[in-house]
Formats: sequence, structure tokens, C-alpha cells
Amino acid sequence: MPLSTTTQAQVIEETRRWLKNIVLRHNLCPFAHKPFKQGTIHYLVSQANEAEAIAESLLQALLALRNSDINSIETTLLITPNCFSDFSDYNEFLGVVDRLIEQLHLLGIIQVASFHPDYQFADLDADDVRNYTNRSLYPMFHLILEESIKQARATHPDVHAIPQTNMDLLEKQGLTETVQQLSDCRQHKPVIDV
Repeated sequence: MPLSTTTQAQVIEETRRWLKNIVLRHNLCPFAHKPFKQGTIHYLVSQANEAEAIAESLLQALLALRNSDINSIETTLLITPNCFSDFSDYNEFLGVVDRLIEQLHLLGIIQVASFHPDYQFADLDADDVRNYTNRSLYPMFHLILEESIKQARATHPDVHAIPQTNMDLLEKQGLTETVQQLSDCRQHKPVIDV
């Protein structure tokens, strides 16, 4: 069933809350602060419930980001609330994402980061808190301009340490608190100032 306009707005609102209350608050992505504050994150909700239609939405989103002015759209979140509820289906679709980027000659221009409510790293148990570094409220694909990443890397002292730093932070915080914070993003709790 297609999302209503109100529901699309709610998906975006909850995603913005997740970004602000979790990703930015805990500095899980040090590069996200600038586009969030400057309003250069494009939120795109696909109503599709089949992978083929998501692939078409992804293709359009990739081309739009490639053709955009980085000062207007620096990054895109393609959110798919009606598709990929199963993480294994989502994970398998990442192969399609890679092929699309290659076919569109976007290697080195755009890269994709993956987020899912049940995200699980291959070497971790499903209930390991460290999976929450990539857990979101909805399945989504984060399309990022490489130019933006290069600029951010130039100002960050140790990019390669970010994933481990994030995992350490969540381990220290604990599973119960981490799950609660994610749940609060759906509960219309106030947005935390970052």
C-alpha cells in the first residue's frame, strides 16, 4: 500500500530525528554535521515495495545527485519503508547498488553507505550493540558525493578510526540505552540540540 503524503512527511521527520538524536549527538558520522546544519541533505522516500522499483528510484537519485550543485544537495538519503524489511534481502540488493554505480560510471564520484533497522555485521551476533552504528528506523541508502568525503577527510585526524570509535561508544553506552534512544526517535521525543 503506498504511503500517504502525511506518512512520507513522518518518515522524513523521524529520519531527521534519528540523524540529530543519534548520528550527530554521538558523532557517529563526523562528516554529517555540516550538511545537516546547511540543509543540503536530500530526503527521498520511495513508496515502492518491490526491489525493481527501488532500483529505478535509486538510479534517478544517483543521477540527480551527480548533476546537483554540492552547495544545494551534498548527500541523499533514499528511504524505503515499504521494502527490504528483511535484512538479508536488503543486503543482497547492495549488489544491485554496486552494479548501478558501475554502469552509470559513478565509481569515484558517489559512494553508498547502508543503514537498516536490523543491520548486522557479518562477524557479530544479531543482538550485539555494535550493529547499531548502522541501524536506522527504516531501510535506507545513503548516497554521498566523493567530493564531500574528500573535503571532510582533510579535516578529520583519523578517518579509519571512526568505525571502531563508534562501536566502543555504543558498547560503553550499553544495549538497553541504545535501543531506547532509537525507539525514542519514533516516539516524537524532543530533538536534542547538537
